[in-house]
Amino acid sequence: MAAIEVRNLCRQYRVYRKREGLLASVRGLFHREYETVLAVQDVSFRIEEGEMVAFLGPNGAGKTTTLKLLSGLVVPSSGTATVLGYVPWLREDPYRRRFSLVTGQKEQLWWDLPAQESFALHREIYRISETDYRRRLDELTEMLEVRRLMARPVRELSLGERMRMELIAALLHRPDVLFLDEPTIGLDVVSQRRVQEFLRRYQREQQITVLLTSHYMKDVEALCSRAIVINQGRLIHDGPLAAIIDRFSRHKIIELQFAANQIPQHLERYGTLLESRGPRVRLQVERHCVSESLAAILAQSEVEDLSVLERPLEDVIAELFSTDSGHAGAGV
Repeated sequence: MAAIEVRNLCRQYRVYRKREGLLASVRGLFHREYETVLAVQDVSFRIEEGEMVAFLGPNGAGKTTTLKLLSGLVVPSSGTATVLGYVPWLREDPYRRRFSLVTGQKEQLWWDLPAQESFALHREIYRISETDYRRRLDELTEMLEVRRLMARPVRELSLGERMRMELIAALLHRPDVLFLDEPTIGLDVVSQRRVQEFLRRYQREQQITVLLTSHYMKDVEALCSRAIVINQGRLIHDGPLAAIIDRFSRHKIIELQFAANQIPQHLERYGTLLESRGPRVRLQVERHCVSESLAAILAQSEVEDLSVLERPLEDVIAELFSTDSGHAGAGV
């Protein structure tokens, strides 16, 4: 059964077009010019109950706007969407009790109060029974290792500690759907791993549906097997995470260990020389030229060891988004 179903979703904004210069600014006081920004364009996808799916795209691609649409914070210009059978922007009370939105750039906890005070407020808002509240709070604080920090004002917590508290606040009412918008932004490596491990364990135990946006590919690779990719408001990929490399990367990496004094000349003719350390060499080669390049190199030199690798997902994604032609079928 689909937890999230989106069909031909669009969202347009009218924004003021500011002209340069004093005269243009004065004119703008009396006659404003506007332009239409297409934040989300004809996006469709379906997410089943219990799935954890990555939602990827460069800054300004429409990821956060889509999450706002699915959270009911924004009304679409056209198209339809249902989450758990509800239309999000109708903001029905039963729906609001069944989802949570966590963003790494906006806190929901009271800055000057201990986190436990914010949690108590959440209990009242969501009408959680005292028994359920205590049980869930004990479970979450133990899983996230923050019990000793509960009485400390939020302003005194580190960024990683605050994010763990944010996750507790978001999960106290046991939502069925969790929207995560850059949950590890700004966190150090240790804090990132803690958040990743918690999310993986919690999702597995509760079978919650998760839609995750992140610029950290380690988050994505650690948590998701499926990815939805949008660029310039349009969906360009929906499928297995590994298929992004197959679909969009034109290159592979060849790692070679040559015998002593056996390194051939002009390796650049076969591809881009990424690294050369003594007898060890790394080459980036066109996918369709791997066999031909290896045959030519092996004919010239004695190779003690070799590996053919895919490019890192992070590199493929970065290169895909750095071009304006990130459309279906594009390759980098």
